[in-house]
Amino acid sequence: MCILPDHEILSNIQNGIMNISDFYDGSITPNGYDLRIAEISIPDSGLKITDGKVKIPPKTMFYVSTIEKVELPNYISAQLWLRTSWIRKGIIAGLGKVDAGFKGTLTFMGYNVSNSDIELSISDRFVQIVFETLHSPALISYEKRSGNYQGQNGITLSPILDKI
Repeated sequence: MCILPDHEILSNIQNGIMNISDFYDGSITPNGYDLRIAEISIPDSGLKITDGKVKIPPKTMFYVSTIEKVELPNYISAQLWLRTSWIRKGIIAGLGKVDAGFKGTLTFMGYNVSNSDIELSISDRFVQIVFETLHSPALISYEKRSGNYQGQNGITLSPILDKI
C-alpha cells in the first residue's frame, strides 16, 4: 500500500484513472485532496442547508456531504481525515475508509465538543481524502461486493436500495 502524492493524484485524474468532480485547485495537498461541504444537516433542529452558513451549537451532532463526487478504480482506496483546523475549533468526526471501486459523494458525521458555537459554511474544506494504492486490484470491487452507498448524492444515512 502506497499513499499517492499530489502529482500522482493529478496525473490519475488527467488520465481518467480516477475522478474528483468539481475539482478545485485550492484543495490539492501534498498527499491528498480537501473535500468541500455541499450540504449541512443538524438532525435535532431539523435544519438542512445547501447555501450559506450555519452555526453548530455546542454538544451538537451534525452531518455534511461533499461537493465532490469521488470515483475510484478497483486498485485505489482512500483514508479520510478531518482537517486539523476543525479539530482545533472543537469538531470531531466519524470517518471511514473509501473502498476501491466507490463512486459518489461522501457523508460525514461531525460533533461540536466545544462549549461555543462553531460556524460552518457551504464550500468550506472539511475532510482530507488520502488515496492509497492496493498491493493488487480488489478481486471484487465495492460496487459488486456491497455497494450500499454506491452513487450516493448528498447526505445519505441509509443504504441505497437500488444498487448500481
